[in-house]
Amino acid sequence: MTQCLKNRIRVARAERNLSQEELAKLAGVTRQTVGSIESGQYCPSAKLAIILAKKLGKKVEELFYLEDINDTQKSG
Repeated sequence: MTQCLKNRIRVARAERNLSQEELAKLAGVTRQTVGSIESGQYCPSAKLAIILAKKLGKKVEELFYLEDINDTQKSG
């Protein structure tokens, strides 16, 4: 069994009526970085995860979580 990092950035961003671009500016990253994090293509550093949580008014553990996935699901 493998664990995959998932996030609730898109939902938290929507709750605050922020675009990806606006959140990116607040966090000091590019819009592409925010989009890649939201889609699960990029795993942020601990520092960036804390910055995003702070800017979204959430705790890190409210935004990021581990999900168990089968190794067979991951490869297929």
